[in-house]
Amino acid sequence: MKRKVNRNRLMDHIQGYSFVAAAVLILGIFTYISIFIAIYLSFNKVNLFKWTFDFVGLSNYARILKEDRILRAFTNTLQFVAVVAPIQTVIALVMASVLNSKIKGQKTFRFIYFLPTLTSSVALTMIFMFIFSINGPFNIFGQALGLIKETKNWLNEPSFALKIIMAMNIWSTVPFYMTIYLAALQDVPKSLYEAAEVDGANVFQRFMNVTVPHMKPITTFVFVTGIIGTFQMFDQAFIFSKGSGGPQNSTLTVALMVYQYAFSLLNDMGVAAAVAILLAIVIIIASLLANKANKSEKLYS
Repeated sequence: MKRKVNRNRLMDHIQGYSFVAAAVLILGIFTYISIFIAIYLSFNKVNLFKWTFDFVGLSNYARILKEDRILRAFTNTLQFVAVVAPIQTVIALVMASVLNSKIKGQKTFRFIYFLPTLTSSVALTMIFMFIFSINGPFNIFGQALGLIKETKNWLNEPSFALKIIMAMNIWSTVPFYMTIYLAALQDVPKSLYEAAEVDGANVFQRFMNVTVPHMKPITTFVFVTGIIGTFQMFDQAFIFSKGSGGPQNSTLTVALMVYQYAFSLLNDMGVAAAVAILLAIVIIIASLLANKANKSEKLYS
C-alpha cells in the first residue's frame, strides 16, 4: 500500500515538473541567461563585427555619467513616468467608477473607451502624428477657436514633442487599466454605497470614502505596472522620431538610447548593456517605492 502511495506521489511530482518545465526552459533561456549575458557585456568593450570582448571594468558605467545624451534620455524618461503613470491611474479609476454606476449605454461606452487598446502602437502613433502635423486637426481647430495664432508642425517643437507622446500613451493605456478597475469594482459590496448614501454622502464623497479605499490593492498593481511600462517606453518614441530621439533629443528615452548604442551607428553593445542594467535597477527601485507607499494590507488588517 505504501509503495502504491509513494508511486502515485512520484507520478504527481513528475507530472507537475513536466508542466512547468517548458516555462522554466523559456524563462531560463530568454530571461535569466540574457540577464547574465547583459551583465557580462556591461563590463566589456564589445565589437560584434569582430566578435571581440575587451574587459574595461566600470568604464561603461562611468560613461553614463559623462555623456549628455544619456543623461537627457534619463531626464526625459523620468519626466515621462512622473506625468503618465499617475494620470493614467487616476483617469482609469474615475472612468471605471462612472461606467460602473447606473448610467444609460454602459456597454456602448465600455466598447468605445476600450477601442484605443485594440489599436496597434504603430497606427496610433501615425494618427497622433497626423493630428499635430502642420495641416492636422490640432492646427485647424486651434485657429478656428482662436487658441493658435500661427500654424506649426508641432512634431518639430522640442518643448511640445514629448507631451504629444505622453498624451498618446495615456489615451491608449487608460482603457486597459479601466477594465481592470471595472472587474475589481464588481467585488465592492453595494451595501456600502447604500449606507453612505443614507448617511448623506454625495457622489464625490462615496467615491473617495468607499471606492478609493477598496481599490487600493488594484491601484498599487495598476500604478506599479504603469511605472514599469512607462520606463520601458520605446516603440512610440522610435516611430515618432524615426529612431533619432529628436527634435533636439526631446523624445529620446532610455530604451531608445539602448537601441541606438546597441544596433545603430554608435555600435557600442557594452554601453548599451550598462544603460539597460541601470534602467532595470531604476525600475526595481521605483516599483518597490511605489509598492511600499501603497501598502494594500492596511485596508484589511
